[in-house]
Amino acid sequence: MSTPEHEPEREKRTSELLGEALGSAARRAGLDPAESASTHKVVWSAIGGVRGILESVLPSLAFVIIFTIRPEPLILSLGISVGLAAVFTVVRLLQKSPPSAAIGGLVAAVAAAGLALWTGRGADNFVPGLITNAVYGTVILVSALIGWSLIGLAVGFLMGEGTTWRNDRRKRRAYFWLGIAWAALFFARLAVQLPLYLAGDVTALGTLKLIMGLPLFAPLIAVTWLVVRALHPREPAREDAAEA
Repeated sequence: MSTPEHEPEREKRTSELLGEALGSAARRAGLDPAESASTHKVVWSAIGGVRGILESVLPSLAFVIIFTIRPEPLILSLGISVGLAAVFTVVRLLQKSPPSAAIGGLVAAVAAAGLALWTGRGADNFVPGLITNAVYGTVILVSALIGWSLIGLAVGFLMGEGTTWRNDRRKRRAYFWLGIAWAALFFARLAVQLPLYLAGDVTALGTLKLIMGLPLFAPLIAVTWLVVRALHPREPAREDAAEA
């Protein structure tokens, strides 16, 4: 049985592991505040460039257009959507991208299509996205409210300061509001899309999913990056070395 004095230590170990996982994911996405990069470059890297935009938009767009024109048979629109996701996956694997990144999107597309085929409702193709928004929004919001913002944990790992940012009132407040902003994005998507899902309006649901995707994600990435860079200004020596 654990004693009370061991709880803070366990909490710290858990936060460090979580911070390491989040920081590693951010670094793979090109979001490393320790690196010298422009905001435009960071946002472009985070969304995956042209390929990332195509992978994010085309499968859903194809499904919405084809379903709107010809809702039956449902397998037609779903098959084309999953087929596009499969093509992108094969391209990533041929280019030796990390398998998890290449296969993750395809697995999600297949699962969503399988659910829609099982229920016979085109709107169910968007259920995984609704669940994702609910889970991400809740986790990010709770982490901010309890003082362990996921943004702070990720940045703390990337900047090599662990959880010491919690002792800095300015950083703690900034990461709190960034967490609130990200949670608001996910909950806004859920608030707009869930009624359309319940109404079975596939065309409007798919259209708004696209509109509330990258067009909202990219600006929030930029804001997050600018705030983090303001909290962690580059040292002149490192900046001169980077320019050299």
